[in-house]
Amino acid sequence: MNLKIAISLIRITNLVPYKTRDLFFMSSSTFNPENQQKDISNKIVTGLERISEVFKVLLWDKAKLVGLSPIQIQILIFVAYHKPALCNVSHLAKEFNVTKPTISDAVRILDKKELITKDYSASDSRRYTIILSETGKKVVEETGDFADPLKNQVAQLGAEENESLFKSLSTLIFKLNQSGLLTVQRTCFGCKYHQKNYDSHHCNLLQKPLANKEIRLDCSEFEEKIR
Repeated sequence: MNLKIAISLIRITNLVPYKTRDLFFMSSSTFNPENQQKDISNKIVTGLERISEVFKVLLWDKAKLVGLSPIQIQILIFVAYHKPALCNVSHLAKEFNVTKPTISDAVRILDKKELITKDYSASDSRRYTIILSETGKKVVEETGDFADPLKNQVAQLGAEENESLFKSLSTLIFKLNQSGLLTVQRTCFGCKYHQKNYDSHHCNLLQKPLANKEIRLDCSEFEEKIR
């Protein structure tokens, strides 16, 4: 559960802008402290922005240790734990909300440092799947725990509060995807196997009911539901 919440926060805080210095000029800005006192949603968004800063600091600390950039580390970690069909430049650009050239440059450096290899398509020599080298796997072992300090704090909230927080975050992630703000999601709510009956959830692939805490945010069997 704690790991699911950490993943939720990563996905949501990836949407928070790095620069907010000009927003205080806007009277309706979420970042205006006066507005935060009037609307709890402003406080929540501000809280997510604070958490996004924690992720950036933790990721940068790991990046400096291994001589890589944050996006390069994110690519390595993603490739380590996801199926080959998702490990290509086009999907990674969507996954991390950056441009294809940004991903291509990061992959080029990872390839140069022999942390990945490229498995080229037999039908199209321009397309390739990214695969970790043995050295790349070692880097993932060193960096894949970068969010643990945050996860440890979440763990101290207690089971009931964790479940409530996860339910809210998983719902928010799905709504952000539906609105187009979050381009990629692999949560149960958007999967063709998910079925909701009133307040209960059921997975038609696993053939079992799902408690709120069993809802997945990054399911390897995910298949997008046709709207």
